[in-house]
Amino acid sequence: MSKESILIVEDEEKIVRLLEIELEYEGYETGKALDGIEAFEMFLSQKWDLILLDIMLPGMSGIELLRRIRGKNSSVPIILLTAKDSIEDKVSGLDLGASDYITKPFRMEELLARIRAVLRMSQATPASSPLDEEWLQVSDLRLNDKTREVIRNDLNVSLTPKEYDLLLYLLKNQRQVLERGQILEAVWGYDYYGDTKIVDVYIRYLRKKIDTDFDASLIHTVRGVGYVLKEAT
Repeated sequence: MSKESILIVEDEEKIVRLLEIELEYEGYETGKALDGIEAFEMFLSQKWDLILLDIMLPGMSGIELLRRIRGKNSSVPIILLTAKDSIEDKVSGLDLGASDYITKPFRMEELLARIRAVLRMSQATPASSPLDEEWLQVSDLRLNDKTREVIRNDLNVSLTPKEYDLLLYLLKNQRQVLERGQILEAVWGYDYYGDTKIVDVYIRYLRKKIDTDFDASLIHTVRGVGYVLKEAT
């Protein structure tokens, strides 16, 4: 059985060496790139099972590198390594298709757990579901998970990939009160260790698109708990 390969994209050589030692001890094969341009060349020349990607890089930023990788229609899992505290930076990375992010300084045990979780998700084959070919609906909001169409009051609604994933989860669990932790695990695909404010950010984005310009609000806040999608009473 071949080892899973991880490309480390990071310009701080001490961090790179630490990651190489820890990952190889865990049984992974590793490669390294110290700038964005070199990393993109390595991505094009070799198949990787996962990429650890620092946002702040010389040559080409991590966000631009992520954009180019996804532009190649690659689904390789990518975990962002970032020292930035801004939730908007993390949201941008996730919207561009990052699988996860972790903020520096991080504990190695946490990073290894994130890597295992992301690799499990990438290798899992989704079970087929009759919902895939049906419209999900609440009130005048409809979503087709086969065509990824979202319609409210006969108007098409354009959503980012992560906004779509969030709405799909809410629709599949309509009329159920969902805790922020449940939403994070289901939509982002891992047990989240950080700030649950990212759920609030995306709920706000989603409300602007499916609630603000319509007569009835469908996304409701349950104070101290989370959110529920249901018809207005």
